[in-house]
Amino acid sequence: MQDSLLQLQRLVEQFLQQPITPVNFHHLEISIRLQLQLIGRGLLQYTLGQLEPATVEEASPRITFQGDTYRRRPKQPKTIYSSFGPLEYSRFRYEGCERGQKSIFPLDLQLGLEAHLATPVLAERVGRLVVDHEQSQVLNMLARDHGVCWATPTLRKVTAAISNGMASFREEAQVHKVLGWLKQAFASKGRYRPVLTVGRDGIMVPIRNQGFKEASSATLAVYNRRRKRLGTVYLGFMPEPGQTTMTEQLTALVKRVLSEWHAQQGACPRLAYVTDGGHHPREYFKTVLRKMPDLWSRDPKQKLAWQWILDYWHVCGYVSKLATALFGETGKAHKWFATMRRWLRDRRGGIANILRSATQHLALVGKRTKAQEEVFEEAYRFLRKNSRWMQYADYRRAGLPIGSGITEAACKTVFTQRLKRSGMSWHNVSGQRIVNLRVLHLSGVWQEAHANYLNTMEFPKEGSGKRSAAKTSQKAA
Repeated sequence: MQDSLLQLQRLVEQFLQQPITPVNFHHLEISIRLQLQLIGRGLLQYTLGQLEPATVEEASPRITFQGDTYRRRPKQPKTIYSSFGPLEYSRFRYEGCERGQKSIFPLDLQLGLEAHLATPVLAERVGRLVVDHEQSQVLNMLARDHGVCWATPTLRKVTAAISNGMASFREEAQVHKVLGWLKQAFASKGRYRPVLTVGRDGIMVPIRNQGFKEASSATLAVYNRRRKRLGTVYLGFMPEPGQTTMTEQLTALVKRVLSEWHAQQGACPRLAYVTDGGHHPREYFKTVLRKMPDLWSRDPKQKLAWQWILDYWHVCGYVSKLATALFGETGKAHKWFATMRRWLRDRRGGIANILRSATQHLALVGKRTKAQEEVFEEAYRFLRKNSRWMQYADYRRAGLPIGSGITEAACKTVFTQRLKRSGMSWHNVSGQRIVNLRVLHLSGVWQEAHANYLNTMEFPKEGSGKRSAAKTSQKAA
């Protein structure tokens, strides 16, 4: 330690004796950082050597872990990796008392090593890096910043460990986040009741040897009394038949938020479900949301008043199809569409006015092509069938959002920006690991989930990795 401090002093003295230039100052900062890294590595190396007894006799002869018993065996050397670089140390191995059990290393468990080789700090650093960067970039950053030189399989093992571990605490952290926003929303000033908004959408992602398949994303957002969005939490899942995992996870999140908010005696917010007209969003509303019991009602059969809102811009696309089918690609079509778009947004019953206007123009238009007739029938049928979910003037008066922009943006931020780069294709398992970490990062709950993950790790009992009472008493004496 003394030599390291002297080296730092020499670096500063050498810099002071040279001309002050950007190059010299750049070299000084890099040299100091490298020297501090060596100091940190040495301190960690020394600390690891003090954590277990020096001799076999001083260590606990047996320990228990997860209901199984293990017996003591001699120490074995190990190389682990920290934010300061690789560390060498030895620790006791404990062998399973029953045949077929794997040996464990209690000290490794107590240190919280991910994949048995990365310290919690370095593993978290890896997790944050893979959120935005590709494997080759992450490996270069680890080598440059931490002196850690891994192969790709090692990086994948650590990524899998930190992703799987933190994913278990996503829901708890997201619920805590949303409850905080609800409390803030009800304490705000304004003319509207706070709104809890759910959104769900799909996006095509490249799956190895299968082409593009539909993944799913979802959002849960809170708006205050002035219609300002306070925050959003995200969900994302790789492609699967029926999107059952997304349905289960989103339902569990929504139910837990409402249940805990009700338990805190909070008033029921307005409940909005804003999506496009896709199959999975539609089925989710019909089979899940509109069947949720109303916790705030004395009638046990009463259901929550979820308002399904078809995305305004999605509906505008169908209105645009009507305009094209009626007038072709002309200025008249653009003018009619602009007028109808305003009617849709601002007029009460605006969708009925649009359908009426389209029917009137249809009678005046001359002969149309078969393609125009098909486009008109498709758009008209969709608008008429779903008109009850397009009362945008009423929604706006109630302070409800009318666009699913945050959910569509979730598809981009959760999936596109990371999983759809040039030349990429994914397996479902490896893609989900990255999605799990991106969801935690984008929802702003990374630190809470990581802290909960570390706090709930299991450790062996009966003196595993601790100094024995005999050694402690000898040192005290």
